[in-house]
Amino acid sequence: TMLELLIIIVTLVLDQASKIIAADWLSGLPNATYPLFDGVFELSYVENRGAAFGMLQNARWLFILLTLVACGALIYLMIKKHAQMHKMLRVCLSLIIAGALGNFVDRLFLGYVRDMFYFSLIDFAVFNVADAAISVGGVLLVADLLFSKKGKAFLAELDKKKAPDTAKKGETPSEQSTADTEQGGNER
Repeated sequence: TMLELLIIIVTLVLDQASKIIAADWLSGLPNATYPLFDGVFELSYVENRGAAFGMLQNARWLFILLTLVACGALIYLMIKKHAQMHKMLRVCLSLIIAGALGNFVDRLFLGYVRDMFYFSLIDFAVFNVADAAISVGGVLLVADLLFSKKGKAFLAELDKKKAPDTAKKGETPSEQSTADTEQGGNER
C-alpha cells in the first residue's frame, strides 16, 4: 500500500541524502570527524567495505546477491500475505527493506557503504540511516511477533498453514489417532 511505499521512499531519500552530505562535508574535516557532543556522539565519515560492524570485508558481490534475495523474499511475503498482515508488521518489514536497499545502492554504485554516526561514549560501530532502519525494523518486528496479539496471531496462522493435513476427511486428529491404533497398534 501507500504507507509501505512511503516508508521505503522516505527512508531511502534520508539515507542517501545523509550519505552525500557526510561524504562532501565530513571527508574534508580533520580525521573526517565532527564532534556533536564531545566524548558522546560524533559525525565521523567511514567507508565500510564489509557488513555490519566491518565484518566480511570486500565481499561486495555476496552482499549484493544476499540483499536482492532477502528484499525479494520480503517483498514477495508482503504482497502474498498483505491481507493477513497488520500495520505494525508491514511497517517493520518496510523499514528493513528500505535499509537494505539504502546500503545496496552504495555497494552497487560505490563498492562500499558510507557510514557517519558514531556513539563514542560506548565506542559503538559507525552506522548510517539505513543501518538504523534495519535495526529499528528488526527489533520492532521481533517485539511485535513475540509480544503483540496481532503478531502472535500472524505467526499462528503461518504455522497452521505449514502443518500437514494428516487426518482423514471428517475425522478429528484424536479420532485419526484412535483409528490408527486400532488398525495395528495392538498387535504383539
